[in-house]
Amino acid sequence: MIEGKTCLITGSTSGIGKEIAIGLAKMKANVVLVGRNKSKCQDTAEEICRNASIDTNKNRVSYLLADLSSQESIRQLAKKFLDNYQSLDILVNNAGVFISRRLTSVDGIEYTFAVNHLAPFLLTNLLFERMKASGHSRIITTSSVAHRGAHINFDNLQFERGKYNGVQAYGQSKLANILFTKELARRSSGTGVTSNCFHPGGVRTNLVQGSPWHYRLIWLIITPFLVSPEKGADTAIYLASSSMVENVSGKYFVNRKSVDPTGLADGHQLAAKLWMISEELTGISKKNDKFKPKTASI
Repeated sequence: MIEGKTCLITGSTSGIGKEIAIGLAKMKANVVLVGRNKSKCQDTAEEICRNASIDTNKNRVSYLLADLSSQESIRQLAKKFLDNYQSLDILVNNAGVFISRRLTSVDGIEYTFAVNHLAPFLLTNLLFERMKASGHSRIITTSSVAHRGAHINFDNLQFERGKYNGVQAYGQSKLANILFTKELARRSSGTGVTSNCFHPGGVRTNLVQGSPWHYRLIWLIITPFLVSPEKGADTAIYLASSSMVENVSGKYFVNRKSVDPTGLADGHQLAAKLWMISEELTGISKKNDKFKPKTASI
């Protein structure tokens, strides 16, 4: 099913992303890692080849460098991919951050929103035509159960007013992942490209690395109850490779099962508004009709 397919995976030098890459490489897919650090990408590529028993000379595991907090870097990533790879069958938008204090990206956007939502939104837009041309392609985005209880306040989307709350910012970004998935599925209906998202479970990763001591202490306490990155990657690998979901789109998965997210994540009007604002924040032209809905426009 996935042998010989080209898979681009963000956040793939550690944690869930690396395990997704290993799993797909073992299925004989051509895996393209995305990371910020060249030496780490090289080390990860070599590790994946060892785990998947791949001859490093066969170029089945490669990498591209990008800082997903920078829209210019994302555009350069997309260009490098399009220049060097003829097809894109699987796009896994996995990279994500959690930060405890408000920071802004180089583009002046609240950092969590920039990396967790706008980065996959922009990258997907830039690569979509190649995916459509590849036929029966799949877009998979890592969301989280953290979307439950979250809401999107369009009047304070970037937490510019009031006290910053890292947990709320993270939850908002994970809700945005689901809304993006559903709106993308609606807009890309009939193109042969599907879009789904998933909750990996509570996973032992370095998500809170660099956060204040109390976040790290809580993480340490709950670590024995968390699942391994390998287990957390399972649903993404399933969504990328299984024939059971070949024509499924716009769904949120947990443990390989489609489940209903929180009510807000099913709001079409909310998703459409978020899409419109995301276009504005990333400079994606609204005149570009590759995602023109078959029903009423935004």
